[in-house]
Amino acid sequence: MATRLQERCSDIMNRKTLAMLGVLALLGLLLLAACSKKNTSEEQSSSPTSESQPPTASTPIDPSTAATVSGTAKFDGTAPKPPKIDMSQDPACKGDNTAETVVVKDGDLANVFVYVKDGLGNRSFDVPKDSVVLDQKGCRYHPHVLAVMAGQNVEIKNDDPTTHNIHPTPKDNREWNESQPPSAAPLQKTFAREEIMLPVKCNQHPWMKMYVNVVKSPFYAVTGPDGKYEIKGLPPGDYTLAFVHEKLGEQDQKVTVAPKDSKTVDTTFKAGGM
Repeated sequence: MATRLQERCSDIMNRKTLAMLGVLALLGLLLLAACSKKNTSEEQSSSPTSESQPPTASTPIDPSTAATVSGTAKFDGTAPKPPKIDMSQDPACKGDNTAETVVVKDGDLANVFVYVKDGLGNRSFDVPKDSVVLDQKGCRYHPHVLAVMAGQNVEIKNDDPTTHNIHPTPKDNREWNESQPPSAAPLQKTFAREEIMLPVKCNQHPWMKMYVNVVKSPFYAVTGPDGKYEIKGLPPGDYTLAFVHEKLGEQDQKVTVAPKDSKTVDTTFKAGGM
């Protein structure tokens, strides 16, 4: 009888010992995991990342040496007849119903985005505090081609007596889709990454299309109805200018500007490029 009691007590003690060892082992694992997580967090916080590094200061440009590049975008060949837009689905849409795909007047090509594609190196630039305005009037976007710096505010207005639905469809930026009723407050939007000819449409009115060009420098322009553009304030150097059209593609040209220089760089898009 005593032997059985001793065996039973011994069995109970062994079970308690095993349970205690299990608890200690679990506590050890939890402590190890906590220490490992802490070390990892400290390593991440101390290692340089794009988010933890302070923003690079803008590169000053001596205005006494700044140069200017200007010119004209031409269209070689017979200009296509602008197609008409059917706006009959919305009685509130009244205005010019001519598509803006290729706008040519006397051989001059409008809506060409011109920017310094290469040559600025590691220079950085302050984001303008002023907003760029994108308006909706006559169920059309104004302007048809917009240029903005990455991070710059875009103020989107609706001057029509109907609801619009603004829907950018980017490759590199965040996509969004937002309605804007008549007389609503302007939408305030930004684009964080560089992207050329970013399409924007209206889901309410399928003919409404425009393009936003997002760049990292202030050296850009969009040709007007006369095909002309002007880029001011360039530091002396060797550059590649890109001329981009929504249908006619891209053309690049090299240019070298000296201090206080003024260069003319024209380009010609051919009708066969469509």
